Amino acid sequence: MKLTYLGHASLQIQTNDKFLIVDPFISANELAKNIDIDSLKADYLLLTHGHADHVADVEQIVKNTGAKIISNFEVINWFAAKNIEGHPMNHGGKWEFDFGTLKMVNAIHSSSMPDGSYGGNPAGFVVWNDEISFYIAGDTALTQDMKLIPLTTPKLDFCVLPIGDNFTMGYEEAIIASDFVKCDTVIAYHYDTFGYIVVDKELVKKEFEERGKKIIFLEIGESIEF
Repeated sequence: MKLTYLGHASLQIQTNDKFLIVDPFISANELAKNIDIDSLKADYLLLTHGHADHVADVEQIVKNTGAKIISNFEVINWFAAKNIEGHPMNHGGKWEFDFGTLKMVNAIHSSSMPDGSYGGNPAGFVVWNDEISFYIAGDTALTQDMKLIPLTTPKLDFCVLPIGDNFTMGYEEAIIASDFVKCDTVIAYHYDTFGYIVVDKELVKKEFEERGKKIIFLEIGESIEF
């Protein structure tokens, strides 16, 4: 399994010979200017919610790859009006795809589409198959619902948590979230893109290490294998 950080909250995940892209916000992100979205491989796009900084490049990537989107019912319907095919889900539901099982879990945030229309409930995803199990939190505050994840899904190999504060939980709450989901290996995202969410990486690493945890900061375009 291979994960590549595409900047902000965007990820490319290769697992079971399939390519998943999470929340593509690349072409409008100056920090990700070295990522060529036209060269990205994708079989599925996983969209946690409808905000523009999570769906900006959906149409271009679908045009290039024919990828199918997975998101909540409202986001799927919004893209369906643009003739983009998707698989609708909602909180608590799971489905077996050819890349593995995906379960949609709660996230505490807001959601609207780029045109201001209703974007349904934001979400996170837990994905597992015969090689890996991981949690992508999406944009979220710390929530007690995270404690349900270890009770309802396989043991996590890693989790991806927002740490930028202001719009999501900060790193202090991310430490608690990692306790809630019983996973001490964390990949950081949703930080540094805007002035509101710049973080001190060395401080964050120190705080995680003092609690016996590992937080991974990937450079944009950098990959890690599990």
